[in-house]
Amino acid sequence: MAEPTLLTIILNYRTPDMTMQALEAALREMEGLNGEVVVVDNDSQDGSFEKMSTAVMARGLVNVRVVQSGRNGGFGAGNNVGIRTGLSNGRQPDLIYILNSDAFPGPDSIRQLMAHLRANPETGLAGSYIHGPGGEPHITAFRFPSILSEFEGAAKFGPISKVLKSFAQPLPLPRKTRTVDWVAGASLMIRRNVLDEIGLFDETFFLYFEETDLCLRAKRAGRNTVYVRESEVAHIGSVSTGMKTWTKMPDYWFDSRWHYFAKNRGKFYAALATGAHLFGGTIHWIVSRLRKKPRSSPQGSLRHLTSHAVKSAGKPKPKQSKSFISKETRIAGHELK
Repeated sequence: MAEPTLLTIILNYRTPDMTMQALEAALREMEGLNGEVVVVDNDSQDGSFEKMSTAVMARGLVNVRVVQSGRNGGFGAGNNVGIRTGLSNGRQPDLIYILNSDAFPGPDSIRQLMAHLRANPETGLAGSYIHGPGGEPHITAFRFPSILSEFEGAAKFGPISKVLKSFAQPLPLPRKTRTVDWVAGASLMIRRNVLDEIGLFDETFFLYFEETDLCLRAKRAGRNTVYVRESEVAHIGSVSTGMKTWTKMPDYWFDSRWHYFAKNRGKFYAALATGAHLFGGTIHWIVSRLRKKPRSSPQGSLRHLTSHAVKSAGKPKPKQSKSFISKETRIAGHELK
């Protein structure tokens, strides 16, 4: 069996130094593999593109290209630029590896993902075990969102979580490789022919829910998503988005959440899921007040969720993603420099 070709994509947004560290870690783990790296600067407009291009040229990295997205369309759109760029010989790779700019592959992590995909043709996407810089595990394996998961996740109340544990979106930390509904996109390998069939990331999502949607489309096409425990990747998290310091949920989170439910389950289901979230959030608010403890969600998030849902309900039903690799508008890296 011929060795598969691999294209690693690292998306940068105003973190050029960290992106170069992620690149170095990826190149170390790709040594000896038939692969290339495309670093996509997602319209940072802060000198990131020039800084990274200079660094790559200074090191003489012939298997690395730095390209510009031309616009900041979010996580999915930026990675789609890298996917469409393809290999330097003009062909598309067999496998595509999405790596966050603040994620650092550990020993054999990339090879473990490749090995699993080669040995399991029914698997369409494979994600890594993710841990923090200090080794603390990150929850990155999930069930698909549902009405009951929205209620449980918003309530954050022990008795409710106990009853609905089989519906909770985050899965207990897997101890071994297993099939899951979806995995976080910090370290995600995808068969290119799966993307040929189901399309690329849906660019309606700016941030959040785009990998959930991709895994759902793959599942509906008969392709599994697998959490590969043997592939270990360190991840800092939220460096570009600043999520850890949010005091208010951004509009794009609410946009992505509504789009996911409305697109995949219909607007009526999206409304029911929103109602379940509001009910659960109200319970969380009451319990927090009674216990005199601070709420875990940002201030005003329930009001924001309500107003956003009312506005979104009147919009036309979103269409399925039609973004594929093979298009006349295919973007080549040199055209973006």
